[in-house]
Amino acid sequence: MNKKIVLIEDNLEMRENIQEILELADYDVESAENGKRGVELVKSIQPDLILCDIMMPELDGYGVLHMVSKNTETASIPFIFLTAKSEKEDFRKGMNLGADDYLTKPFDDIQLLDAVERRIKRAEQFSSEYSNTSEGIGEFINDISSFTTLESLKEGKRTKKFKKKETIYFEGDYPNFLYFVSSGKVKCSKMNEDGKDFVTGLYKEGDFIGYMALIRDEEQDESAVALEDSEMLLIPRADFVQLLYSSKEVSSAFIKLLAGSVSTKQEELLNLAYDSVRKRVSDALVKLSETYDQTKDGNFTMAISRDDLAAIVGTATESVIRTLSEFKADGYITIKGSNITILKLEELKNFRF
Repeated sequence: MNKKIVLIEDNLEMRENIQEILELADYDVESAENGKRGVELVKSIQPDLILCDIMMPELDGYGVLHMVSKNTETASIPFIFLTAKSEKEDFRKGMNLGADDYLTKPFDDIQLLDAVERRIKRAEQFSSEYSNTSEGIGEFINDISSFTTLESLKEGKRTKKFKKKETIYFEGDYPNFLYFVSSGKVKCSKMNEDGKDFVTGLYKEGDFIGYMALIRDEEQDESAVALEDSEMLLIPRADFVQLLYSSKEVSSAFIKLLAGSVSTKQEELLNLAYDSVRKRVSDALVKLSETYDQTKDGNFTMAISRDDLAAIVGTATESVIRTLSEFKADGYITIKGSNITILKLEELKNFRF
């Protein structure tokens, strides 16, 4: 299906010329001679892109952008201004209102088609839903890095090695970096009033951590510790913030991702409140299996202390030890020192009591 474009331009010759170029490039174009009619078209057609002149009768381009941005059904549609003005004030005003791009008249057909294709492609990139997992966050970061003028997030950035049990950052630290796990495994945890740790996340190679504090511009609300010898890539705060707020597509996609993360945390808290210890231990083992690689026999072997596992489950270490012994007797797992090997992953996934 051809992409749909709404063109809003009061100059008849200009409007017909742009429409002809776009239609020759296989875009479906609906045009309007003023801003008021343009807004009506956008609402009824729900196009893939809006091209809009600034100086128009009845409703100028700024008014169109304002009305489109305030409507939840049209706010995420890419918006390109067409203008004969090149003053910095006009560019600044448009960008503050949420414009994605500018084409300054006169422009040729290549400039027009390049801008249109680039913005539609960018919107398509972020139209898909990102899973609220560490993998989803990684996909999101990788996608937005390919659509910015920044260096690739991972190029030329500082790396730092951490020994097993070494703290990467403390709860209360000010966030200066986004952390990428280049190798190893990391746990994030919060400390309660009794001084006990509650594990909030487990991360492996390819995961990002520390991003929530960067977004909120607040101190870290959790600590991060290496579970084994690990190497972290340190991405400067300024790079990440510029990347995140580089466009409304990026911001919109990340908001959806965070909304999913909140839902997941709420579900985890409900499970802690109502599930049995056995069910919570089985869920924790399944979650850990996602962090560790399969062995040659297809099982998952993980090295984790009973204290850390208890912090994930949200119960006493003694209760975890007792439950693991029961799981071993039932044939779900084997235990050798601190290593736990899952023998029946599917059974643990479907564990109910």
